[in-house]
Amino acid sequence: MKKLEAIIKPFKLDDVREALGEIGIAGMTVQEVKGFGRQKGHTELYRGAEYMVDFLPKVKIELVIGDELVEQAIEAIIDTARTGKIGDGKIFVTDIARVIRIRTGEENEDAI
Repeated sequence: MKKLEAIIKPFKLDDVREALGEIGIAGMTVQEVKGFGRQKGHTELYRGAEYMVDFLPKVKIELVIGDELVEQAIEAIIDTARTGKIGDGKIFVTDIARVIRIRTGEENEDAI
């Protein structure tokens, strides 16, 4: 099992959710986050004063899936989240040792 964490632009969330649903991924956790990488933020004008916005709004998607779906999920996220502009985001893939569904006690693949 793997955990995928994808940080994407907020307006791409619905497209990514739909694409993941099409390959059979039903559950995920979504958080609104702020951050920056190479994009480095931007300047905005407020009441005539210019100020720097260092942290940009992003969305973080977390999902735990079986190994057989990992490559399909990565491709789905990349294909739908890519705009070709700086700040499109990143995907992190980590190993998951154990998953337990609290309600039933099911473990690992059965708990996903």
